[in-house]
Amino acid sequence: MKTDRETTVGILGERGSFDHQAARDLVGEGVGVRIEPNPELLVAALERGDLDRMVLPIENAVTGSIHENYDRLRRHALWIAGETQVTLRYSLVARPGASLASVRRVAATLAALTHCQRFFEQRPHLEPVVTAEAGVSLLQRDGPVTLAALVPCFLARWSGASVLIEEVGDDTGNATRYLLLAARPVVLEHADKTSLLFVLRNAPGALFRALGAFASRGLDLTKIESRPLRGRPWEYAFYLDVLGDPRGPVRAALEELGRMSQELRVLGSYPEGLRRGADREAV
Repeated sequence: MKTDRETTVGILGERGSFDHQAARDLVGEGVGVRIEPNPELLVAALERGDLDRMVLPIENAVTGSIHENYDRLRRHALWIAGETQVTLRYSLVARPGASLASVRRVAATLAALTHCQRFFEQRPHLEPVVTAEAGVSLLQRDGPVTLAALVPCFLARWSGASVLIEEVGDDTGNATRYLLLAARPVVLEHADKTSLLFVLRNAPGALFRALGAFASRGLDLTKIESRPLRGRPWEYAFYLDVLGDPRGPVRAALEELGRMSQELRVLGSYPEGLRRGADREAV
């Protein structure tokens, strides 16, 4: 991979979004981002080599797994090169000269409204205005002092807007897990987490025996997800995250699992990024 300042990472969100924050956490402060709201076009750009990496949200601590992105991991030959989590924190911002007392309307995306419902319940005089983007572009210097916006805290810090409330949100523990994806396998030092997918033969106790390959070696499974196989009703692919040295007991467990699977693919081995240094907040 190129140096931090040369690395281009594709993201689904706009600049200053949670996706942008995840890219910076994973690659470095000097990361260059390319915005593509269509995830399939983003994957295609990565596969062509137009991008060095891409960031993909995979799971939310409140709403659960993002199933369509799990399906993308199976459809495409992508490699997981890292993970991080970003806590969903919003700030209330307005143009310079505005004040909390002057605000009457608040621009916000649907996602921001979902996470900040209590904020509006406690302030019935504020009218929410749904926007497709984060809303800072609405706050021009000659814009009305009655208009504010809810934006990610990461965006609020460098937008130039005036921050009226530093942190807004119903659940400060709400976070999204992001994956850093590469088009080809990447060997990483200090990898201690492995993601894989497998399809089992339809037989009684098949899943029990599959998980036993990890349990018998004392390995910690941090995630298991099942997704239906397209064109094969009531059959499933399983996604699994396991902690441990990929060259030690994890490798032995995978060899055992492979003997009982119709399909087995390692999606990547990388440093675990959720328990250590969780939510490296941008500054």
